[in-house]
Amino acid sequence: MYYLKAPKPHKLFITGDGSHTLSNEQIGEHYHSTFGAIQESSHIFIQGALDGFREKQSHINILEIGFGTGLNALLTLLWAEQFDKQISYHGLEAFPISIEIANSLNYHEILNIDRPIFLKFHQPTAESHMITDRFTLEKEINTLEKAVFPTEKIDVIYFDAFSPEVQPELWTVDIFSKLLKSLKKGGVMTTYSCKGIVKRALKESGFQIEKLPGPPGKREYLRASKNKNS
Repeated sequence: MYYLKAPKPHKLFITGDGSHTLSNEQIGEHYHSTFGAIQESSHIFIQGALDGFREKQSHINILEIGFGTGLNALLTLLWAEQFDKQISYHGLEAFPISIEIANSLNYHEILNIDRPIFLKFHQPTAESHMITDRFTLEKEINTLEKAVFPTEKIDVIYFDAFSPEVQPELWTVDIFSKLLKSLKKGGVMTTYSCKGIVKRALKESGFQIEKLPGPPGKREYLRASKNKNS
């Protein structure tokens, strides 16, 4: 998740599928669904966005807005291993969690992956580095408003900011227009929010949107696409 401002100390919660999430006590929201962190991330970001590229290409460029706990990145790494894909992953986060907090999360246990691999996501470096032979990570410690992205280089965007209620400045036409420019034609972005203001801002920025059935605890989520002819 992408922070509104520097956080107070985090609290650890066990969600409905047994996986952890963190709470941001400062704004009163969790990083992931309390109905199931892994379940939600898999449904919205992996199945909703990444699976659509399984038959299209061997190298996929991903941008995550709100790197947070690293769960979305970890699930993407496992997907890359399963389907023999190369992933270049750019994670944007204004206030990264510490390696100590990351060490308390149980994702590696549930997903049966070595803890040192997961902790590589949270090393205090902004330089691009290989996590595995198939997965390269570049973390950018920056705000979305200030970040600059290359034009038409991204295949998939995971938009995982905190809700429009607490971060309204990130769910705007200006922000979505900027992200649309970064996407290749035919690229997609998924997000958990189906708020009316989000749908209107996405449409006004030029995205084509569709509502899809959500994971447990959530009725719907959004997939936004860049028209191949735009």
